[in-house]
Amino acid sequence: MAKTGTTTQGLRAAIERSGYYPALVAEAVEAAVGGEPVVSYLVHQETTFDSNEVRRHVTVLVLTGTRFIVSHTDEQAADGTSPSPYATTSTESVKLERISSVVLSRVVANPESYTPGTLPREVVLNIGWGAVSRIDLEPAACGDPNCDADHGYTGSSTADDLSLRVSEAGDGPDTVRQTLAFAQALSEATAATAPTTR
Repeated sequence: MAKTGTTTQGLRAAIERSGYYPALVAEAVEAAVGGEPVVSYLVHQETTFDSNEVRRHVTVLVLTGTRFIVSHTDEQAADGTSPSPYATTSTESVKLERISSVVLSRVVANPESYTPGTLPREVVLNIGWGAVSRIDLEPAACGDPNCDADHGYTGSSTADDLSLRVSEAGDGPDTVRQTLAFAQALSEATAATAPTTR
């Protein structure tokens, strides 16, 4: 379930409605936001299945006038480090000028009859700011099947800071709309902070 809006009170209410450790999540997010007014936010709860365990996870995205804040909270079963279940919460605050990309991928059914304004059936929001990059390398080769020379390596580098996937079937149409609204607000905010060229 995702919720989006534009006020601090609305942000807290959306966290509480998610029902996922609301006191813990709200405290972490509000500490990161501080006294800044909230421009837009998105609260997304996700359930995953790991072997015989069900794990829940919540991501909270907040846009202020100067920053993008991302918070993740995960729950963990009891293990060797803790005799009881526990949750881990983290927040990261990124200056808007550092956002290097906002990528929104839309999956639409029957593209030949698509009409503007139709809700995508799935949306993937990728946000990059250079905190995490993934490098995939593999041995380089030439076209000669008998060549045994060392051609070094080839590969690609991918920004891997945040990826959030929502679907109409799994999360509901409101969640898809809210993700689109947050992505638009973030794109507009980063465009406004981009340096101008002459």
